[in-house]
Amino acid sequence: MSQSFKPKGQSIPAAPISGVLGKIVWLQLKINSYVLFISMLALLGACLVLTLSVVMRYFLKVPTDWQDEVSVFLLIGAVFMCGAFVQAERGHIGISALEGFFSPAGNRIRLLFCDFASFAFCTFFTYKTWSMLHEAVVEGQTSSSSWGPPLWIPYGLMAAGMTLLCLQLLLQIMVSLHTKGIAR
Repeated sequence: MSQSFKPKGQSIPAAPISGVLGKIVWLQLKINSYVLFISMLALLGACLVLTLSVVMRYFLKVPTDWQDEVSVFLLIGAVFMCGAFVQAERGHIGISALEGFFSPAGNRIRLLFCDFASFAFCTFFTYKTWSMLHEAVVEGQTSSSSWGPPLWIPYGLMAAGMTLLCLQLLLQIMVSLHTKGIAR
């Protein structure tokens, strides 16, 4: 199974990636596409929850105390879980304003530097989100609202999304280093 990899905005020809790395790239792309679909449903769900809340409060005069947290949890999940997909599309940090100043080889180095810096930051952030998740589960933390849902839900979504983002960054670094001699 061969996967072609071409960073967005690059004039580097696509390099075939085969073997284990190619299979991992393919698997990550599949995971990203499934997570993107679920995240789109979460955004749609947040819109529906907030619309329902408006209808219930203003037209039916029925108070709601759960809609804000449900919509926030859905939005947290959508944002954090889509991070890996956005990174795969090079939609995150890339300092693209500098792209025109560098040769294709210089741009590869620039992207590799950004990937390493992003990976370092995201690894630390991922560690912190897993720590927050652990504390929420062990201590039974809940939100301070009258509904009081467990906080492991948003922390778990954050931890899972950041883990996927770290894996995506690591995979992009590995692909970049693997294709060093192939794509110039």
